[in-house]
Amino acid sequence: MPRNALPYVDDHTTVVAAAPDVLWRALGEVLDRSGARPGATGYARLVGCTDRAATGPRPFATGSALPGFHVVSALPERELVLEGGHRFSSYALVFRIERTDRGCSVLTAETRAAFPGAAGGVYRRLVVGTGAHAWATRRLLASVRRRAERGTGPATA
Repeated sequence: MPRNALPYVDDHTTVVAAAPDVLWRALGEVLDRSGARPGATGYARLVGCTDRAATGPRPFATGSALPGFHVVSALPERELVLEGGHRFSSYALVFRIERTDRGCSVLTAETRAAFPGAAGGVYRRLVVGTGAHAWATRRLLASVRRRAERGTGPATA
């Protein structure tokens, strides 16, 4: 299902004391590190994700993938659009980067998803209804912010 056809779930935003190019690099590094964890690949297999492994070019470009997601659009320093699907949901995660007039950047993560059928409804309640999705998204954004503000060193999620 195309991203624009998916229902809006939520969005989360953080201000980052880094330029868009540094933030873009940090976003890719944190996503790659998160996707490389055994839990990410195991979960992707468990729920039947279409994308189960990190593949394709780095930095991210159209066709790159990580467990649970594939890149449908990568506009460096501006926008990264990830889509995915599994037995219980079709979803998109859109990261937007905006430069502020104070030399900082704003990073926003917007989630869109459909949860078809009874099993999808249960999955939505477990993931979105409990706040787990919001917590994980805020944690991811905080990791990207810390990585970008450090500018060098290993990414953490």
